[in-house]
Amino acid sequence: MTKSYDVAIIGAGSAGLTALREVRKQTDNFVLINDGSYGTTCARVGCMPSKTLIEAAIAFHRGKALETFGVGGAERLTVNIPAVLRRVRRLRDGFVAGMLKLTDELKDRSIAGRARFLEPQVLAVGERRVHAGKIIIATGSRPIVPKEWAALGTRMLTSDDLFEQETLPSHMAVIGMGGLGSEIAQALARLGIEVTGFDAAEHIAGLSDTDVNRQAVALLRAEFAMHLGQAAEPVIEGERIRVRAGNESAVVDKVLVALGRRPNIDQMGLENLGVELDERGVPPFDTRTMQIADLPVYIAGDANRHLPLLHEALDEGYIAGYNALRNEPVCFERRVPLAIVFTDPGIAVVGQSFTTLDEDEIVIGEVDFSSQARARMGEVNHGMLRVYVDRSSGRLLGAEMCAPQGEHLAHLLALAVQRKLTVRELLRMPFYHPVLEEGLRTALRDAAGKLGGADVPDLGYCDRLGADALD
Repeated sequence: MTKSYDVAIIGAGSAGLTALREVRKQTDNFVLINDGSYGTTCARVGCMPSKTLIEAAIAFHRGKALETFGVGGAERLTVNIPAVLRRVRRLRDGFVAGMLKLTDELKDRSIAGRARFLEPQVLAVGERRVHAGKIIIATGSRPIVPKEWAALGTRMLTSDDLFEQETLPSHMAVIGMGGLGSEIAQALARLGIEVTGFDAAEHIAGLSDTDVNRQAVALLRAEFAMHLGQAAEPVIEGERIRVRAGNESAVVDKVLVALGRRPNIDQMGLENLGVELDERGVPPFDTRTMQIADLPVYIAGDANRHLPLLHEALDEGYIAGYNALRNEPVCFERRVPLAIVFTDPGIAVVGQSFTTLDEDEIVIGEVDFSSQARARMGEVNHGMLRVYVDRSSGRLLGAEMCAPQGEHLAHLLALAVQRKLTVRELLRMPFYHPVLEEGLRTALRDAAGKLGGADVPDLGYCDRLGADALD
């Protein structure tokens, strides 16, 4: 039996549900098809539970530093890992419940099952046939687990099952020091677990600026062992696992594999769309419209591997849903790139990353937070920020950082890049005192000095006074 709809949305994750919201504004004749768990990756196993775990780790870690502030008794603080994980699941379940309400009310306009393309406007879902004027692929992604790590069975965890554990062992390895691996490794170490991190790359957490990366690696290595530059492999030694990378190794009880995610587009019959797929199986699509070639098919979120971040998935879901019932798709200007890793200090890449720029065409302004006054007050005076400025126009192009409260500095810089502001224009805004943002001002003044030209005051002191209380 074949049923026809105006729009079929495949996937009930962040991109799919955002697309659904837009489609419902235009038609009631739609269907949502989902294979697997409902509730979005972010709410179930991604950003929400991971950040809840990180907050627990921050709370305990800051408590241990209380004596520095003149507060005694911190040595009696302890961590109850099962209680921490119960709290993570309790809050997680609340986040998921809110997402499930969006799909529960759909009733017969929601189909549980795996969709496969028979042709561009016809899907097979089990024995059903679904015809749709437009189809949106928003099937999300799953963790990449190479077979040598999968062979560890229950001794191997991913972000999909980490938060389901009742407790965690005393020794763990984290494979992959990207964004997720770096922040989870630090959180587990702060909760008292002996952690060893491994990555085949020398750079961590999405950083490409060697100077910023050097600081980030040093700061994280102060909290847990980290071996970079060589691929790791597991060797089973009885009940335990030895993880080897060149001459380095660690014996652990469990391994968390954080090697990125793979889009859930295999076995979807994308070859039946009649377009050439790339080496990863992804069809060609326009990032401004989300349309695949000139077909009545759109692809959004992690499924397309373009920018696998929640806020990008929401944007792409919106674009796909907005365009699904239009005769001609509308091109949208995408937001400035922004990636944040919730380590401490925070790691972020804003706008154009260092590796994408020509060093001859930019100047770099930087600040080291080791002597920044507000950072010293809070005992968070470590890390650095580097801003990249177009040499000819003075316009801010991007930044990389490992800095205290980096998530907030990153948003301020993202606004500046998106508004195409120059260094001089940024220096004219007020900087309250004493705040961490004064560190950003230091980096901007450093860049302004390297641009040369007329000495234009920014209504503040153009050079450091040499007094930490004011600089």
